[in-house]
Amino acid sequence: MYHDTTVLLFAMTAGFTASGIAANLYRLLIGSQKDRRYRTIYYASLVIAGPSMLFENAAQMWRKKDCTWVTFWLAAAVAGYWSLALGLLAIQLLLAV
Repeated sequence: MYHDTTVLLFAMTAGFTASGIAANLYRLLIGSQKDRRYRTIYYASLVIAGPSMLFENAAQMWRKKDCTWVTFWLAAAVAGYWSLALGLLAIQLLLAV
């Protein structure tokens, strides 16, 4: 049971780390350019960077008192589950190599 819990936490952490790296790379490379040609790049990067961006937006809304605690924790749960899926995918890809 401890092994499964460790793998679960490791996968979630790996997914959230990959998400944060992708989000920061997107912000460094693209910045605040809002052209049409960058929209496809934005949506493609959102697949990987989504959990980090979702949690960041939820935390900003929570600090501004623009959302309820239910909304914040729902966004955190979705970001955690998304991170888990990304982490499991990354682990499977690394094990295949």
